[in-house]
Amino acid sequence: MGDVYPKFKAAAVMAAPVFLDREKTTEKACHLIKEAGSQGAALVVFPEVYIPAYPYWIWLGTPTLGAPFFAELFKNAVEIPSPTTEAIGEAAKNANTYVVMGINERENGTLYNTLVYFDQEGRIMNKHRKLQPTHAERTVWGRGDGSDLVVCDTQIGKIGGLICWEHTMDLVRYAMVALGEQIHAAVWPAVSALTHSPHAGFFNNITEAAARHHALAGQVFVINVQPVIDDYTIERLGMKDRLDMIKPGGGWSAIINPHGQIIAGPVTDKESILYADLDLEEIIYAKGFCDSIGHYARPDVVRIVVNHEKQTVMVSQGANPEFLPPSPKEPEARKHEPEKTG
Repeated sequence: MGDVYPKFKAAAVMAAPVFLDREKTTEKACHLIKEAGSQGAALVVFPEVYIPAYPYWIWLGTPTLGAPFFAELFKNAVEIPSPTTEAIGEAAKNANTYVVMGINERENGTLYNTLVYFDQEGRIMNKHRKLQPTHAERTVWGRGDGSDLVVCDTQIGKIGGLICWEHTMDLVRYAMVALGEQIHAAVWPAVSALTHSPHAGFFNNITEAAARHHALAGQVFVINVQPVIDDYTIERLGMKDRLDMIKPGGGWSAIINPHGQIIAGPVTDKESILYADLDLEEIIYAKGFCDSIGHYARPDVVRIVVNHEKQTVMVSQGANPEFLPPSPKEPEARKHEPEKTG
């Protein structure tokens, strides 16, 4: 009989958050997880920084004009762990599904663009911070490091993910494949709705090309998901009736097999949950033709070096431990701490 490979249903949640409202967006996310779970989804993937929203103002005005939005984003950002992550975890547990959730993560005085991975019991398996915020995003987020370059080994396969323009970082993509990734969450913002942007007209094409290429080059399934921009978001941004700047809709979501073929979607411009049945046995056929980390690799010619070390701002030498600040708290130790409000 031999080995049996997982078969399961995956879901890509293409939805607008409740702009800059952590609690209401979390409530909506929990409802969507429940809905996907009721349809038999064993994996549910949300867009980039779904909680509490992508900072679209960075493409609509100056950093000074965006400062009040940043303050609101900071106050509504998510700490790990916190009541927000506990709520998402509880929803995952109740739905008996794995969840990949995009959040604006807050640690001390810095925000990070982060993917959080939850297992079927609602526990946080790991997280990934975007390694390099793109262009104007650097006015909002700090950088991740190699300690966040992770793949989660689960009952349904090895799950990893990258955020938006990280898909142009070929060495990083290859590192994910080398870590054994089988299921890839590709998450992005709805840039195609930013009508004034020179990228708006072809951003969906870029997304499709990047997602399908990673599927083919890595021999992985890709759950590609973007949000949509709703009227409430546009109104909050002060852009009502400014169709020359931003419009409702946007987004490009699809599920792609290891041969680069779209098997669900694509969907654009509307809220939707995409579903597809994934059979990891398909990866055998893709790897048989081209195993990018095996028989189709040439490490004697080219190979990568990955630094998985956590980067810190302070290294203490020779100090009395009694007077040192406490070490950063691990997620398990912080599980029951309340989320700060300031």
